[in-house]
Parts: sequence; C-alpha cells; structure tokens
Amino acid sequence: MGLVELPESHPLVRPGGTASAPLVRALRGDRPDRVPVWFMRQAGRSLPEYRRARDGVPMLDACLDPDLAAELTLQPVRRHGVDAAVLFSDIVIPLRLAGVDVDIVPGRGPVLARPVRTMADVRALPELPTDAFAPVARAAALAVAELGDVPLIGFAGAPFTLAAYLVEGGPSKDHLAARTLMLAEPETWRALVTRMADYSAAFLRAQVLAGASAVQLFDSWAGSLAPEVYRSRVRDASARALAGVADLVDPAGRGVPRIHFGLVCPGLLADLRDAGADAVGVDHRTPLDRAIELLGPDVPVQGNLDPAWLGAPEAPRLAATDRILAAGRKAAGHVFNLGHGVPPQTDPDVLTALVAHVHDWEAER
Repeated sequence: MGLVELPESHPLVRPGGTASAPLVRALRGDRPDRVPVWFMRQAGRSLPEYRRARDGVPMLDACLDPDLAAELTLQPVRRHGVDAAVLFSDIVIPLRLAGVDVDIVPGRGPVLARPVRTMADVRALPELPTDAFAPVARAAALAVAELGDVPLIGFAGAPFTLAAYLVEGGPSKDHLAARTLMLAEPETWRALVTRMADYSAAFLRAQVLAGASAVQLFDSWAGSLAPEVYRSRVRDASARALAGVADLVDPAGRGVPRIHFGLVCPGLLADLRDAGADAVGVDHRTPLDRAIELLGPDVPVQGNLDPAWLGAPEAPRLAATDRILAAGRKAAGHVFNLGHGVPPQTDPDVLTALVAHVHDWEAER
C-alpha cells in the first residue's frame, strides 16, 4: 500500500497546528510538559449546554446536522479545557449512511429493524455511497476551523461491536447470537465482519481527511469473547478497520495516531495493540500499571479512571487520579481518560476541576 501525504492545510501538517499538541505527542510516544486529558462521551448529557442544543433533536439527526454536531463537539473544549475534541457522532452512523434501517432508541440504544443472520442478509447489506460521509466531514471541518492547535479525535465502532448489533438486532447482555454465528457459520461471520470493517475504515478515513488528528476504534463488546475466539474471528477485521487510515502521513512520514479501546479486555490488550494501534485504551477494570506490563513500556496508553469516582468525594477521587498518573509514567506516553464514558449525571464542574488537576500534576512533582 502506497502512502498518501496529508495536505498542507491539515492540522497535523500546517504551522501552528496539532503536531506539537500534548495529545498527539503522547500518542506518538513522547513526553509533553503535561499529561493530556480528554473524556470519552465528553460531549453529552452531563453538560447543560448540550441538553439545550439537543432538546427535541433525535440522536442520529444531531450527528448528521453539521452545524449542530460541530457545536456539540466544541462544547467540552470550551468548558473544561480538555486537550482534544472528539467528533460528536455515533458508531452506527456508517450503518445509517449506508441505508441500513437503524435508530437510537432512548434508554435502550441502537435498534435494527431487521437483524442480519444469514449469508443472504449479509449480501443484502448496501455499499456505502461515495459521498456518504459528507455531513460527517462537514461537521469535522467546522469543528477543526474553531479548534486551532487543539486536536480533533475521530472515531468508529470496531467491526465486532457493529456486527454484534446487526446480528442481535440491538443491545445484548451476552451477545450470544453474535458469538454463536461466528462459531456456527464462520463464512457468514467473516463476510459480515469484513463488511463492517470496511464501513468503519471509511468512517475513520473521512474524519481524518476532514481534519481529525487522531482516531479511536471502540470495541465495546470485545470483552465478551475468549481470547482465542477474538484472535481467530475478530482481530483481523479490527486491523482492517484501523488500516483505513494507515497510509495517511505527514511530510515526515509520521502517521495519524490510532487508539484501540476495548471494554473488559485484560486478556486482549496485546491483541488490541497488534491490530495496528499506536496506543491502547485501558478500561477501569485493569490497573494501568498491570496494563503497561502486559503491553510493554514502548506502547502509549490511555485511561483509566473509574467513572464512578466522578460521583465520589474530591479527596479520594484525586488520590485515585494521582495513582493512575504515576502509573502512566511507566509507559512511553500517557493520555489521561476515564475507563468508560462520562455518566450523564456527572457534575460538569467535577470534570473541569479534574482536567486542571491532571494538567498541574507534573508541575507539582
């Protein structure tokens, strides 16, 4: 695969852009002056301005309204001073834009009108139109125009997570139907997860070409799989998704940093790395120092404060934060984050104070 040089206008390339931003440096294995911090689901219901802007607007409609999506992307940067924006979108947006009948049901999550469980179902899945991601790219470009030297993170759902939604027809506690399909009908599963990888790769690439300076692949359900099943049925598809931006480089040949995050995956951390990630996101169930031991000291890590600490008293919350920051020094680079998304009931002032604490931590040592 040949390399494609990012344009001079891209934030990772242009003077005064994001190449020297703490987040990008940490993801590339460098040690910036402060530990960068952002939060999964930072653009969400914890912010009153988000609730006002989203009032009466269905989730997927908000994602596909470029002006609204850009505004929601920028809100946590303005309020909290985080070191990155993450594009306001949803992992099922590629499905919607391909023409799959999917919606977000409040209180439940993504729901499919028709599950995909046979090879005929897989073959009936539509191809993505060439310009499918135009509204996503427009939202990203609008956000980047306001962010200056603050990086925008693009993201996508991992192929297994998307495929699991399609097979189950919606959220599932154990993903039994998806796990059964991959074992009972391996050819059907391979065709499905490959199609999902191509959807996710195209989604990531559209965001980078519109100005994203890093990407994250979310594998929310990977922890439901035994390691050997993940390796034989899933990992190659995740690698295919991450490869969707692997050829995009700056003039020095440096790629766009790629983060791979999975939930409940202590036995899969090395596999997340080996799928083509530059950095690995660690959820709160695995101590960060243990994750670094499993990954090796040359791999940047992201994480991993338990979101439950956001509702706890300040002193123990900051003590838990300090333990994670200290552990992060053992890795090549560390981006502070939660081990999962921001709970909607979180007091936004707690997040703002947490960002300030993380930023001040190195200077106080």
